[in-house]
Amino acid sequence: MHVQEWLDTVPAAAVYAVVALVIGLESLGIPLPGEIILVSAALLSSQHGGIDPVVLGACASAGAVIGDSIGYAIGRKGGRPLLAWLGRKFPKHFSEGHVATAERSFQKWGMWAVFFGRFVALLRIFAGPLAGVLRMPYWKFLIANVLGGIVWAGGTTAVIYYVGVVAEDWLKRFSWLGLVVAVLIGIASMLIVKRRASRTQPEAEPVVAGE
Repeated sequence: MHVQEWLDTVPAAAVYAVVALVIGLESLGIPLPGEIILVSAALLSSQHGGIDPVVLGACASAGAVIGDSIGYAIGRKGGRPLLAWLGRKFPKHFSEGHVATAERSFQKWGMWAVFFGRFVALLRIFAGPLAGVLRMPYWKFLIANVLGGIVWAGGTTAVIYYVGVVAEDWLKRFSWLGLVVAVLIGIASMLIVKRRASRTQPEAEPVVAGE
């Protein structure tokens, strides 16, 4: 079943909980489709009044911030052996190459890697645990984590919600416009056929009379 179709079958409170949980687990370091769930839920909220986009954005932001903070604590305690264990469990996401790429980004950008990591699928999974492993000061991590979580989760919700509203309104107008265009084309076709028929008829009559 498509994600949006599945979300459409559950109550609004369950949608908020699922979005917060999936995003939180993804931010903690577990490879889950948090962005897909958030986009689907935001699009659903634009089509159904039962899901409040503000509450949805708040739940997504809370899940992102809390998940990243837990990931930071786990990474700080587990250290590099944790990354090695994750590499064995999730070789597709925590391979040595991916870890090295994420580590270079953190060493180069620091807090900004945590902030902008929200918008990159790979760094979104790495941000919390890797910041803990690299012993980034928690106050720096927390600032970047909160700001990044709010901008990413809240911003994504707002953009997708308004895109969905505009798209739905446009499609409704397009339906009426399509109907009007179809009627006009039908009338124009009928007039063209009648005109051609009226022009052909007088030309045919003299031929018949001559015979």
